[in-house]
Amino acid sequence: MINLKKLFLIDCKNKKLKINDSQLALINLLIKFYENCFNNYFLNKFFFKENKKLGFYLTGEVGVGKTMLLNFFYKNINVDKKRLHFNEFMINFHDFVHLSKTSNPIETFVKDLKRKCELIYFDEFQVTNIVDAMILGKLFEIIFKENIKVIFTSNISIKNLYKDGLQREQFIPFINIMKNKCYEHELIIKEDYRKSQKQNISRYFYPSNEESNFKINQLFRKLTKGKKLEEKKITIKGRDFIIKDYYEKIVRFDFSDLCDKNVGAEDYIEISKLCDFIVIKNIPNFSDENADKQQRFITLIDIIYEKKIPLMISSTTDIENFTSSKSLEQSFKRTLSRLHELTSVSFI
Repeated sequence: MINLKKLFLIDCKNKKLKINDSQLALINLLIKFYENCFNNYFLNKFFFKENKKLGFYLTGEVGVGKTMLLNFFYKNINVDKKRLHFNEFMINFHDFVHLSKTSNPIETFVKDLKRKCELIYFDEFQVTNIVDAMILGKLFEIIFKENIKVIFTSNISIKNLYKDGLQREQFIPFINIMKNKCYEHELIIKEDYRKSQKQNISRYFYPSNEESNFKINQLFRKLTKGKKLEEKKITIKGRDFIIKDYYEKIVRFDFSDLCDKNVGAEDYIEISKLCDFIVIKNIPNFSDENADKQQRFITLIDIIYEKKIPLMISSTTDIENFTSSKSLEQSFKRTLSRLHELTSVSFI
């Protein structure tokens, strides 16, 4: 393996990024994880121990650099690997199980996965879907049994995953597997780097009033000048989703179009494939009364961020003063941090 620590210092210098002891300590831990999992391959194969750690679960508050550091690690290790959005991964899994004609579709799915990669990377891992929650224990039991390594980032500790979720007692086996098979490390840095890089929020407008709408419409006309308006129809498992304001991959939605209907991750992934720039108008404040809409919005922003699509939005409130439903407070911190970045002048 290349000198990962030296390369990290050079990378930070070239990108003019701050370096701190917490990040360097994490790099050292990732080096040890790599050496334990991938060195001495034949010894590992023939003398495999049941309690061998095959996962690295990196937790920490929003904006401390979790994704930056694991992206760096992922990029610079020479193994067969896949970086996957967890929602997309689970959609593929459920589709496979639905179409599978084998007696053990979970095992068949994992064996097929193993043929493609020996390491999986899930960024911003969280569990919100009860169907996923019920199956993850068995799925990851087989993933680790097949010696597939997994790295995660999350702002939720392993023990608090799917906290207060329906039938959480059936999720406990997954938590126990994760604790047994993963190194868990919390990255603690007080500053949110996504907010601290002097990113002027130039595509975030509030409140949602006539003045904001005028400014957004004015900018939207400039962006779409000379582009052809068409209507796009996406069909997902028999459901039609219509995009009306579609101008050659520049798209405009109202919040209600995306988050006030029976849509979810699968729809958002398909929508994102058609977009290079997205406008979302009239984002409301959130509370326990509209937690379902907030959960869809969190999922939507996660996917937009994963696909690196710039945003322009209007909202009822300043980004610093959003409220949240109680159950989604932690997840929503990540969403707000990502909104800072996706609407910033430097993100285009």
